[in-house]
Amino acid sequence: MVEKQFKVTAETGIHARPATLLVQAASKFDSEVHLEYKDKKVNLKSIMGVMSLGVGQGADIKISAEGSDEADALKTLEDTLKREGLAE
Repeated sequence: MVEKQFKVTAETGIHARPATLLVQAASKFDSEVHLEYKDKKVNLKSIMGVMSLGVGQGADIKISAEGSDEADALKTLEDTLKREGLAE
């Protein structure tokens, strides 16, 4: 399993559009991918799960991946967060 911490920098946090981008990126991989925020862990391939967390600006989140393509999954999600200006 691989995991990485991020700090959300986007003013709007992870709302509908960014959540959709993350879910689409995560769904390309076979690995199980999770997003953790405030002791809650959701499947990052589930838009409803991600939206239910209500991640705002300044939030500390953790993304983890486990499976055959876990490293690629985490790298792709990290690139998506940075490219979209969502987190660092």
